[in-house]
Amino acid sequence: ARREPGLIKVEGWYDTPTVQHCHIENHGCFAYEEAGRVVVVSSTQIPHIVRRVVGQALGLPWGKVRIIKPYIGGGFGNKQDALYEPLCAWCSTKVGGRLVKLECSREETFVSNRVRHAIRTHIISYVRPDGTLVARKLEAFSNQGAYASHGHGIVAKGMNAFPQLYPCPNVECDSWTVYTNRPSAGAMRGYGIPQAMFAGESHIDDICKAIHMSPLEFRRKNLMPVGYVDGFSKNELYSDTFNQCMDKALELLDYRKKFEEYQNQTGPIRRGVGLAVFWYNTAVWPISLESSSCRMVLNQDGSLQFQTGETEIGQGCDTAYSQMVADAVGIPLGDVHVVSTQDTDITPFGTGAYASRQTYIGGFSIMQTALALRERILNIAHEQTRMPVSNLDLVDGQIVRKSDGRVLKSLGDLATESLYSLESSRHITAETTAQIKSNAYSFGCSFAEVEVDIPMCKATLLRLVNVHDCGTLINPALAEAQVHGGMSMAIGYGLSEELKFDEKTGKPLNNNLLDYKLSTFMDHPTLEAAFVENPEPTSPYGTKALGEPPACSGAPAIRNAILNATGVAIDSCPITPHVLYRKFKEAGLIND
Repeated sequence: ARREPGLIKVEGWYDTPTVQHCHIENHGCFAYEEAGRVVVVSSTQIPHIVRRVVGQALGLPWGKVRIIKPYIGGGFGNKQDALYEPLCAWCSTKVGGRLVKLECSREETFVSNRVRHAIRTHIISYVRPDGTLVARKLEAFSNQGAYASHGHGIVAKGMNAFPQLYPCPNVECDSWTVYTNRPSAGAMRGYGIPQAMFAGESHIDDICKAIHMSPLEFRRKNLMPVGYVDGFSKNELYSDTFNQCMDKALELLDYRKKFEEYQNQTGPIRRGVGLAVFWYNTAVWPISLESSSCRMVLNQDGSLQFQTGETEIGQGCDTAYSQMVADAVGIPLGDVHVVSTQDTDITPFGTGAYASRQTYIGGFSIMQTALALRERILNIAHEQTRMPVSNLDLVDGQIVRKSDGRVLKSLGDLATESLYSLESSRHITAETTAQIKSNAYSFGCSFAEVEVDIPMCKATLLRLVNVHDCGTLINPALAEAQVHGGMSMAIGYGLSEELKFDEKTGKPLNNNLLDYKLSTFMDHPTLEAAFVENPEPTSPYGTKALGEPPACSGAPAIRNAILNATGVAIDSCPITPHVLYRKFKEAGLIND
């Protein structure tokens, strides 16, 4: 790259902070012994994995351990580790199996559970004046805290996004995990991608400023093209996702007009618009570990109850799963009853709620189990109606003859007759396990509009638009709610949230909801969410990740809007008045 004449070198360091999940329900669990077994009731995202860990920690056979996960209030990755359950179970065994409860305060939750990794990123890009990327280098340094949790996987995933999002013929990437005397960092919504997108998308706008090119046009020229296939995951970009998402956001924000209008402002109050895209793929575990089980039981009235090992943590998966079951089996949605509480004595195996995996991964076992149940129902219908299975269908809870659409009997009548049959009594149920060996890309963008008060060193977010291609929408209302929640997290990440520490001792300075500046409704404009639906070919329901992507691109879009407004490139988030004061003074916008 250095030998090619006319190349422009753009270099930058970008810092993202330590932040905390701030889920509604703090960590808590209780344990007791019952009939010679240890029972743990826990607010966890991973009940089946916790069962294994508790058994290993206490030296017990796993069958001697029972984990019960009630309906819990949020996790965002913080409850993706086995934290207090083994200790709580051990304490119970030391007091004769009596009940022992461990519960964290909010202050303890801030620093004694998990936090998001603070990552410092160094990027160098060599680019031609026409915007062609020639060579790029990335180095990322992740603050792991005192112990390993989801350690190097976080910064490694963020690093892997770099060469895929903007393919370039010459790329070198390195990442390091550094241990410090801070709280242990672990999984948090986005799994390294919010950090990577802030650094990478900020750097893209820095390139655009250096070569005097529109950030929109640069992205259209260099983003991952249709047909791109990642050599490791085998993920493929099947559709023109990026342009479709950006086109929709452009229209919603009237971006082109405002981008030109906000150039070269000189007053104390200035406005700007910015954009950022994101890259995400569904599962973070090695693909061979992704499995999901599902059980369906037909009741005598024709209704159906089902269970999965995947967990409801407030994100709405129970509702989406119920819709998927109703559609695949062929019964009314009102006749589907989900058993929400996971109990490892009862619930089939699933690795849990994380990595935006559940709709995609759970969909395989739901579809597989639904097809097995339908086959059994139609075979029994054949016995009861004497119609060939090939001429039978199950539609809206009714056994229907395909040839003329005649309803032969209700599913409730079939189930009752089957159970009480004097010749062949059968309880109609199905259970299967799906091991998933595929993965899926999920893409989208954020467009932001800000107003910057230079003398007051304050940036106010006026509008934020998120557009996502998450495949087929199972439940549009839930999807929009997911996006709004992620946008709220992105606003806090970009403008206010940071867990601060004493530089000498590592002691937390603001581990409470008064001093930790979580974004609230007062900090939010009207949140605008939109979708592009390109069904994912590898998914039985055409779905892709949505839980984490909304948190990934908002912060860099806000940063780039401030750059458009002021011409000042910010190299860290959150972009607080303190940060703006320092950068505005360096740029000569503030002289006192």
